[in-house]
Amino acid sequence: MTSPAFLGALCLALSCLGGAHGLWRSDDLEWSKLIMVHHWPATVCQEVESHCKDPPNYWTIHGLWPDKSEVCNRSWPFNPKEIKDLLPDMRRYWPDLLHPSNYSHQFWSHEWKKHGTCAAQLDALNSQRKYFGKSLDLYKALALTSMLQKLGIEPSTDHYYQVSDIRDALVSVYKVVPKVQCFLLEKGQEVQLLGQIELCFSKDLQLWNCSHAAEPAAHRQEAWPNLGLHVCEDGPVLYPPLNETKL
Repeated sequence: MTSPAFLGALCLALSCLGGAHGLWRSDDLEWSKLIMVHHWPATVCQEVESHCKDPPNYWTIHGLWPDKSEVCNRSWPFNPKEIKDLLPDMRRYWPDLLHPSNYSHQFWSHEWKKHGTCAAQLDALNSQRKYFGKSLDLYKALALTSMLQKLGIEPSTDHYYQVSDIRDALVSVYKVVPKVQCFLLEKGQEVQLLGQIELCFSKDLQLWNCSHAAEPAAHRQEAWPNLGLHVCEDGPVLYPPLNETKL
């Protein structure tokens, strides 16, 4: 797999001067879909219990990721001033669960550099304001937390769901196939934990099927290289409530 460092260097070497920030124009960095990644704070915080502080009790944004390219423009740094008007919603719906003390700027900077600079090939996402603003719009339109509640899928300590039931329920609402991800079982755990749900969009920002096979391995773990996120195996899964996790 081509490394992010190589891709970034390639972009600069090709002098892709498509705009003020040198937006790339290389087929090597083309992507076909966007992945809206939601993570469940209760599960994340159970896996990294020493880091979380007052996590929210609703699905939050992990990121909006092009499916194949990363770090497309190293000369375009994150500037929080460009999203100043979005900060209330960013802090609420896109918090850094692992490092809450840094006001999430480091997390957002990471998401912009790694994913936003590649998503910026679309006119609808070609600035930091547009990228983060449209991500928030898509998140709110999907309304995953309330949608799961309406489907009767709610956090519980005494009830296991079948992965296929969760996936099929989401298909019935969104009319596309999502990707449901879990944390790997550790010694002493009896069932996998629901950790992340991905819903995909085409380049014209229409819902699109997610493909299990085509996703690069780096996307499966992303910001948590020591944790075992993977596509859930068919079978039972625990969707843990926040107050039952070890924070």
